[in-house]
Amino acid sequence: MAFYECVVIARQDVATSQVESLVADYTKILEDNGGRLAGSEYWGLRTLAFRIKKNRKGHYVMLRLDAPAPAVHELERQMRLSDDVIRYLTVRVEALEEGPSIVMQARNSRDERGDRGDRGGRGDRGDRGDRGDRRGGYGGGRDRDGGRDGGRERRPREADDATPSANASANASANASEGAAE
Repeated sequence: MAFYECVVIARQDVATSQVESLVADYTKILEDNGGRLAGSEYWGLRTLAFRIKKNRKGHYVMLRLDAPAPAVHELERQMRLSDDVIRYLTVRVEALEEGPSIVMQARNSRDERGDRGDRGGRGDRGDRGDRGDRRGGYGGGRDRDGGRDGGRERRPREADDATPSANASANASANASEGAAE
């Protein structure tokens, strides 16, 4: 038999117990067709990258399957017919990995970080370090007008030949002096 990994996304308004009953139903379908469920992981209610069928979130479940191809086809057919399943993806793999998946490992490492009480958490923004305050100054590489200046202060514009009015008056005086010379 071949090995597969199948990720299923169920609707956000389905209860966790209903997601577990979906997995139990899919296990029965696999066993009836000569396969077996090697393992499953509930990844939780996660935010989707974009709305799918008016859902912003979904219950993610990963199934590890050891089943022949017809059993997987029947499983996918049942997933297509189910109103509770938003999306699914089945991928054939060479071997089933032992232990938790990468998603679960990342969740466990995030849990091990502990609380953030030593830095003040999100509510305390008093110490901004070298970034400065967002409301003033030239921090962040932007000047007062919102343009990029690389963190440098702008020097004032020279008034000699930079403005059109200065150029017009200079040209008028030059023309007047040429006319008097003739």
